Amino acid sequence: MTEFDRKYSECLQQILDHGIEEVNERTGHKVKALPGLHFNLVEGGFPLLTLRKISPRVFAAEQVWFLLGSRKPVEFIDQYTNIWNDFTNLNGVVNSAYGYRWRYHFGRDQIGMLVKLLEKEPSSRHGVVITWDAGDDGLNPDLKKKNVPCPLSFTVNIIGGKLHFHTIFRSNDMVVGCPFDVAGFALLQRILAARLGVGVGVYSHSISNAHIYDVHYDAAAELIGRAGQENEIALDAQSDWFARAEKGDESLVSEIVQILEPQYSPAPPIKGLPVVL
Repeated sequence: MTEFDRKYSECLQQILDHGIEEVNERTGHKVKALPGLHFNLVEGGFPLLTLRKISPRVFAAEQVWFLLGSRKPVEFIDQYTNIWNDFTNLNGVVNSAYGYRWRYHFGRDQIGMLVKLLEKEPSSRHGVVITWDAGDDGLNPDLKKKNVPCPLSFTVNIIGGKLHFHTIFRSNDMVVGCPFDVAGFALLQRILAARLGVGVGVYSHSISNAHIYDVHYDAAAELIGRAGQENEIALDAQSDWFARAEKGDESLVSEIVQILEPQYSPAPPIKGLPVVL
């Protein structure tokens, strides 16, 4: 079992055993939830879940779309997945698209500034990128917005010649969403590290509300009982991946998939796994 398989399985077990079951008003579903769940991945393998099949093509394309800074799925991500179309407005725009938030929404390019900061001052502790807009997101029970960002922010630190990446989620659907989120942000960590010419350090994932929906209880129990593959997966990003992602290079998605798929021997998918929006 890989490090991520083990940590992920432990998280599911904690929630099933100790999570508080309540009805979520927005979705109408019962959930088991735990506050303040956190794990670190320190062994260096790429955290691609093998307890069930996760599509490398989807999370790789998402990160390219994010670094492109787009908020229109039709501009890139639509050819890989239609999940973001559930959150578009009448103009085909996802108002809370993470990449747009990082690169344009607040009037400055947070990603570009992050790279410049760490190039000039690698020991800086100011490498924080924000997704959450305090002036627009949340806190209004009468406003039912689509896709309020789940990841609030991430922080990048270069310590000991390695890039350490800490992402904070306000909310994480542990069965459907979490495996894609971890793989996606771990890919971003590697892209940034390669761009800055440093090694890959610890990936840290913090969740304010880690939950399992009632329709996923059986799937979570099944995942816990699976072994997954033994060998860690390797993914060494190249220094030009950052620039290629900024240009929306479709061949980069294919390149990443071609590196991952020969190493990837996941357990079978769980058929009919519902997505709760």
